[in-house]
Amino acid sequence: AGFEMRQALRPAAQTARPVAQTARPLALRRRLSTLHGGADALRKPYPPSHVLTLGEINPNVLSAQYAVRGELVQRAAAIKEEMAAGSANVPFKKVLECNIGNPQAVGQSPIGFNRQVLSLMVCPALLDQPGVDALFAPDAIARAKEYLAAIPSGVGAYSDSQGFRIVREQVADFISSRDGLPASPEDIFLTDGASKGVGFLLSLILRGGGSDGLLVPIPQYPLYSATLALQETHMLGYELDEAAGWSLPISLLEAELEDAQAKGVATRALVVINPGNPTGNSLPYDNMVECIDFCAKHGLVLMADEVYQENIWDGGRPFHSFKKVLMEMSPRPNLQLVSFHSTSKGFLGECGLRGGYFEIVGFDPEVKAQLLKLISIGLCSNTLGQIATGLMVQPPRPGDASYEIYSGERDAILASMKRRATMLVDGLNALEGVTCNQPQGAMYAFPSITLPPKAIAAAKDAGKVPDTFYALALLEATGIVVVPGSGFGQKEGTWHFRTTFLPPESEMTDVVDRMTAFHADFMGKYA
Repeated sequence: AGFEMRQALRPAAQTARPVAQTARPLALRRRLSTLHGGADALRKPYPPSHVLTLGEINPNVLSAQYAVRGELVQRAAAIKEEMAAGSANVPFKKVLECNIGNPQAVGQSPIGFNRQVLSLMVCPALLDQPGVDALFAPDAIARAKEYLAAIPSGVGAYSDSQGFRIVREQVADFISSRDGLPASPEDIFLTDGASKGVGFLLSLILRGGGSDGLLVPIPQYPLYSATLALQETHMLGYELDEAAGWSLPISLLEAELEDAQAKGVATRALVVINPGNPTGNSLPYDNMVECIDFCAKHGLVLMADEVYQENIWDGGRPFHSFKKVLMEMSPRPNLQLVSFHSTSKGFLGECGLRGGYFEIVGFDPEVKAQLLKLISIGLCSNTLGQIATGLMVQPPRPGDASYEIYSGERDAILASMKRRATMLVDGLNALEGVTCNQPQGAMYAFPSITLPPKAIAAAKDAGKVPDTFYALALLEATGIVVVPGSGFGQKEGTWHFRTTFLPPESEMTDVVDRMTAFHADFMGKYA
């Protein structure tokens, strides 16, 4: 109709065309109408849609395992959904997530000063509102203004790939104060938690192709085993000595390295987690010297995972950074060292903000440039996490308006953690067939369980690893979520589980009582 209307409005000279010519557009229109609609459309059907199958995805993803968020956590999530819907048939009223070091998820309050500054960074307009001085501490206001002056585009814009310069300077000052040694902001990289930094360094160091290896402690944090599986790299596990408080025998490192060489595996780096996860050990100074000598002797990068440096429970085993130990050695070995830290642990527990950093020592400038290029592919780490890192390393100082409140919150959290650690481990050691080292640091207990043969047989019949079988039964009976030791690696023939001591102190007695009752029933059932 529109075509015919246009034809009618045109001058006669323009409409006087041969019939075939004027009919052609109409015929074409009818043809297009047939093709694009109507019951008799000649549309060809699309081929059957194809979706990816497990056989078509990256096989390394299938082989990677991350026990901290594995089967136990998935079952716990299902139970919580059933409880919320009122359809759960369980003998408890609350699921207690002791599987992961996530303090605020189990009730820990955030540090007030840090959240005040973060609030002002997210909404700088608050600084201009009447009464802001009544809502925010003066030093929190001053800190926010200091950051905003250095970061005029605010936290909603990308930062430099290496991170905000002002925060890197604060991190360098923190390291210098901690170790009594100089540190440079040029050697600091801000990251989304420590885990992302670990991933960057492994991507830089490991060359792919299945010929490289990484020395990792057993037990280890599953971040390492999962990342190595994704990168087709050999995990060269060295077993910590449980009977000696999870000590690190250098002779085992030498043996593992020699065995790798015999198999044609090129060992690239040594990972040390200090304080330990999941073991809770804190390395003595002399043992750290041995680790440094070992890496320098064999040309290995030393990756020092130091995220629990604030969580020290044994005064006889104070925290020493690997950088400090290295710099105090004489003669000083030539060593490539990477040290990681995070806002997620310590007393802050700001896991969701994903703040962290790593410092490199002894790296070739050209390699450092390639590392920065690698990081720049992701543009930058999240900016609130960067600010949280700055607040971690530069807290209120004596004389600041917030210092008394801040130090009170910090000391109360750490003192409570220590009491909870003692309460939990004492309760575990009272159980039949259970032994557990007192944690010297970190947030975890890693008890050894002697399981009855009938329990091991029942686990096999159920298609489960024995410690997973035990942990699942614990969850179903008590609502307590732990992680089987098999997810971290353990000496052959032994069984463990990892539990945090992070539930509120008011609930810790209940946690121990639930575990005690369950364990007695379990051991009696399979006696």
